[in-house]
Amino acid sequence: MMEYNTRQKKLPLPEYGRSVQKMVDHALSIENREERQKCAATIVEIMGSMFPNTRNLPDYERKLWDHLAIMSDFQLDIDYPFEVIKKEEFHVAPQRVPYQTGEIKNRHYGRIVEEMIAHACTLDEGEERDRFIELIAIQMKKNYTAWNKDGVEDRKIFDDLREYTSGAIDIRDREIRTGQSGSARSNSNAKKNNQKKNFKRKF
Repeated sequence: MMEYNTRQKKLPLPEYGRSVQKMVDHALSIENREERQKCAATIVEIMGSMFPNTRNLPDYERKLWDHLAIMSDFQLDIDYPFEVIKKEEFHVAPQRVPYQTGEIKNRHYGRIVEEMIAHACTLDEGEERDRFIELIAIQMKKNYTAWNKDGVEDRKIFDDLREYTSGAIDIRDREIRTGQSGSARSNSNAKKNNQKKNFKRKF
């Protein structure tokens, strides 16, 4: 009767395959310690031959003995040539990834822009601060148009920047160009459409 792998016990390290796992299970059943030791060494040699391209990796041999201990569920009683991994260390749960919390005021600008604006408020008045604010306004427009392909006027960007900072940053009266405006983009698109129509009429 055919025996399907899906009906067999789960392999602790599937990369070595079920045949190697059976060798490890056999080593566990050997009562003579000396024979068990020789069997374990042979299994490690076979495991190493399966991945020859990893021989130059740091602690290569030690990792093989670690894997042997894992595959035996840490039950193989032999003299390991290295201090192998402990069972409690192997089953340690991974640390939680510290995701940022808190709401974003305007998702189309993103959290990084909000952090840039907060940093700009801490800078002293001067050319460096003015240039940084200008770069923020340019980035805000890029992020906005990524969400709204119709474009946005600079005035809207300046108003949002002022609202973000409760009036601390107000550049509505300054000469800042953040790129092509919404109206300019519409005119440009209309011009391209007219050129296409004229081209079709000729032919």
